[in-house]
Order: sequence, then structure tokens, then C-alpha cells
Amino acid sequence: MSDESNLLGDYVRARRELVTPDQVGIPVLGVRRVPGLRREEVAMLAGISADYYLRLEQGRDRNPSVQVLESLARVLQLDDDATAYLLRLGAGKPRRLRRRRRKETVPPGVAKLVATLPLPAYVEGRYFDVLAANALATALSPRLVAGANRLRDVFLDPAEQALHPDWENAAAGMVAGFRESVGTDTDDPRFIELVGELSLASPRFSRLWARHDVEACEGAPKHIDHPQLGGLQLNRERLSIGGTAGQTLVIYHPDPGTDNADKLALLASAMQTPAAPQGTTAARADANRGEPVRGPVADDHR
Repeated sequence: MSDESNLLGDYVRARRELVTPDQVGIPVLGVRRVPGLRREEVAMLAGISADYYLRLEQGRDRNPSVQVLESLARVLQLDDDATAYLLRLGAGKPRRLRRRRRKETVPPGVAKLVATLPLPAYVEGRYFDVLAANALATALSPRLVAGANRLRDVFLDPAEQALHPDWENAAAGMVAGFRESVGTDTDDPRFIELVGELSLASPRFSRLWARHDVEACEGAPKHIDHPQLGGLQLNRERLSIGGTAGQTLVIYHPDPGTDNADKLALLASAMQTPAAPQGTTAARADANRGEPVRGPVADDHR
């Protein structure tokens, strides 16, 4: 894991190495020893001195102006999400004492909503922990259960990887979204534990983390290769939960009238346990007590 005490320097260095001279109009003469731009080239294009840029990268100057950061974002060809992340890194937030791990708790009303939604739904915490999930979400992916972690499963669980036909891009997007979600709050024990574990266990994660890609977690089409249903194209919505520290309600839904809607309905119907027929002993016993005949109580998979 990189030195998280120099987030700004680590970030601009990683992004500098991903920008080629051709992309910024610099002619390539002879053999270059660096994969991307040289420090002095970034400084020249951003309109700052090479010495000042070196101090930024080395962490010896951590309070650049907004104008300098915006110039660096332009040179490094950052999009809006990555530029906002760079500005947060340069905001000079004071370091805090190492905190104890905080337990994330789903608001009771949201937990009830997830359990009763007729669509696959789950609550994801700031560090991509699954905090609650309904039965249909678990039927879509057995890893969608409370206590699981989306990052860990995508990188370490072959069964989860098999659900994603384009696993490489899905994994890259998840890492970029994770970095955006965490932001500068890297002293949280949960962050330290998770990034440390995945950096050691997954070379792919380690390489992606070193790129410092940043991307906001938003709704998007999601293709799933389900072992029983086959290919399934769903829409994934991500809704922020008010009053929480970064919790998100994730819902999958199909386009109406499509084969995908039929497949999801089939998955939902396969989970239903039929109510006891009127002629059974249990039904007659309920009737004799003057109580309505009750169907089975659905399991709460939160």
C-alpha cells in the first residue's frame, strides 16, 4: 500500500505516469525512461516551476492554490470527478488521531424497505460492505448478504467474478469508485484493513489501486451472467441514504416487457414457497381456532 500520508503527491505522480507526450502535444525525441510525462514537462504545461512541482510530488508542499490544482488537472487530463478529488486532496485537511473502527448501522426504515422491495436491493456502506440485502438480491448473487464486502468478493471470489462477463472493467470501475467514496478519509481502520488485505491477496487490485483512478459511483446498466438464468441485463440504481455517513441503497430493475423482466420474475417466483392447501392438517387447525389461514413468513435476509 502506498504512503497514504502523501495523498496529493501520490495522486499527481500516478496520473502523470498515465499521460503520454502525444496526448499533450510534446514531440518524442530519443528513448524516454519514464512511462508518461516527466516532472518538468508537467510543470511547464501547468505554468509552475519544476522545483515547486517536485515539492508537491514529494509532499514537501501540501497547500497549493486552487489555480495550481486546476492547472494540474488540465495537464493530467482529469475529468470532473477526478478534478474534484484532486481539489479535496489539496484542501489541507488536518490529520486526525487514528480512530477506532465505527460500526455502520442501516436506518430501521431503510432496512424494512429493502426487505419488502419486489426487486433485488441491498444497502452498501462507505467501504463497500453489504449492510443489508433482501432475498431476491441474494438469489441474484449469493455474495449479496449482510457482512460481505463487494470489493473483496469481486477480487477474491471466483464465483462472483464469473457473474461479470466484463470482469476486468467491472473491477477497475469498482476500485475507482471506492477511492472516490473514501476520499481523504484514509485513517479509518476499515479502510486500512481492506486495502492492506486486497493489496497482498490480489495483484490485480494492487495494480489498479496504484493508478489512483477516481470515478463517482452512479447508476448504470449491469450485465450479469447468472448460473441459472443465463445472460441478464438490468439497470442498477444507486441512491444515497440521508442521515448516514455514505450509505447507498442499490436496486436492480429490468426494462419492462423484456426477456430480462421475465427472467427476474422467474427468479422471484422460484423463491416463493406455496401456502398450505386448505385440506392440510395445518390449514384445518387454523380454521378450527377461528384464525385466518396464514402463508409462510418470508425469511428476512438482512
